Amino acid sequence: MIEFQFLVLVLVLVFGLVLLAEALLARYELMAYTAGWRVPTVELPQGMPYARGADPDRPPDAYLVYLDGIGKRRFRDTRDGGQLVEALIAGAPELRVLGQVQPYSPLADPLVNRPVWEWLRHRVGLLLFLHNVMQIFVAADHRYRPLYNRAVGAQIANQLRLAAYRPDSGIPVVLLSYSGGAQVATGAVEELRTHLRAPLLLITLGGFHNGANDLTHAHHLHQLTSGGDWIERSGTWLFPQRWRLFSRSGWNRARRAGKITVHRLDPATHVGQGSYISPEARLPDGRSHLDRTAGTVIALIRAHCGACRDR
Repeated sequence: MIEFQFLVLVLVLVFGLVLLAEALLARYELMAYTAGWRVPTVELPQGMPYARGADPDRPPDAYLVYLDGIGKRRFRDTRDGGQLVEALIAGAPELRVLGQVQPYSPLADPLVNRPVWEWLRHRVGLLLFLHNVMQIFVAADHRYRPLYNRAVGAQIANQLRLAAYRPDSGIPVVLLSYSGGAQVATGAVEELRTHLRAPLLLITLGGFHNGANDLTHAHHLHQLTSGGDWIERSGTWLFPQRWRLFSRSGWNRARRAGKITVHRLDPATHVGQGSYISPEARLPDGRSHLDRTAGTVIALIRAHCGACRDR
């Protein structure tokens, strides 16, 4: 019994030290960006385009930026092998789609490009997810949130320019975010307005965010959720700014302004075989969860683009 208690104590201490180290590392990257010690990465791997989908020689109906969840650790989409992005490109060829943005790196530096993290990936893979989880909480922390929003918002704006987006063109920009990517998407609104002056549509998929970011300059936010998604629900409990009691938070102001629409994708789960992007899980009508999610996102974007043209 004493040996077991000692083992538990050792594990708790080790885990605590790991959390402390991760917290410090997450803040260091943001400080390195803010102080100008390091310049954000701009170049993509050889042969990788800045956007896929619509013909780059013609203006698309919209640009879609996909901000993945905490599994994102390289330029290419990793959570589902890129299946959601591929389904969006196939179902909406009028869109230009960017999937390379690094939501959890103010320096736009993928984890797999760092030798230490590559070593850890083969030995302690959980640390890669823990690193990105800590970045979400840094982005949500009121002390660091403005800096983080500025860093990743500028990264998104730069990638859009490299994908041929022209400021003041009036072409909508859609920020599609999964899980913790919603914290980054809501935080990027003001920076994108400053850099691109683009009409912004936000679509969160199982969005995990603190509700503090100002959504005044977003045209609308569509919240795709499910009763089976306990991770998204935990965000509504964890962050006071999501509670109706905090009426002046960015989230609650947007809700009162009618800028948030909820869409149910029951019975999808946040992750696993029944997730929003599962190609195996089937609905009663025969569609996969992936098909339904992609179809819903495309329908929302097309409705938004049509409304933009009618203005």
